[in-house]
Amino acid sequence: MSGVLYCENIDKSYQQGPQRLQILRQLNFHVAAGQHLAIVGASGSGKSTLLNVLGGLDKPDTGKVYLQGREFSTLSENARGRMRNQHLGFVYQFHHLLAEFSALENVAMPLLIARKNQSEAFDRARDLLGRVGLTARELHKPAQLSGGERQRVAIARALANQPACVLMDEPTGNLDGKNARAVQTLMQELSAQLDTAFVVVTHDLQFARTLDSILELRDGALAPVDPE
Repeated sequence: MSGVLYCENIDKSYQQGPQRLQILRQLNFHVAAGQHLAIVGASGSGKSTLLNVLGGLDKPDTGKVYLQGREFSTLSENARGRMRNQHLGFVYQFHHLLAEFSALENVAMPLLIARKNQSEAFDRARDLLGRVGLTARELHKPAQLSGGERQRVAIARALANQPACVLMDEPTGNLDGKNARAVQTLMQELSAQLDTAFVVVTHDLQFARTLDSILELRDGALAPVDPE
């Protein structure tokens, strides 16, 4: 075992009518601290399934996932939830911010769920919103923010508990070129500051080439891709 996040011989399949579809096959994978990995692959290849298994949102059929050196995938749902909240961050194509709460409250939410001191949680949230350039927007609700601003709030929220690793599913998929580049730059800067690893599922090869390495998910396994 090595790395912040480690998979060992992961199999995952789903029943679809009379057929059993094999999605992941004896997959092995690890992420080091501060590493930036892109995962690419055809639609339906299982990229989101892989992220869900890595993040403990779904269990593998066989094999194990280790998070920060601890076997993670066979824990109870509550125990996995606690580890996710402490060590992992998530950013999705659709930001999944809570509509009734301000940007500040959305970013503070993981800290409050972890029962952190309320004053400290909001101080941390303000600091992160400042890092993503949204100090002036902290009291605005998601509907009052642009798409790029909402995605920056989502990234700040993902970093609230200073996770070891952030899992990102098409984080720039709904953004225009300018906002996509801003998110890419922001991700690089925050990772450098916090030594956070990023695993990014993306169809954006230009974005993928800015990361440390690119892996392609094909036939249930990961293989390195030449960035050129």
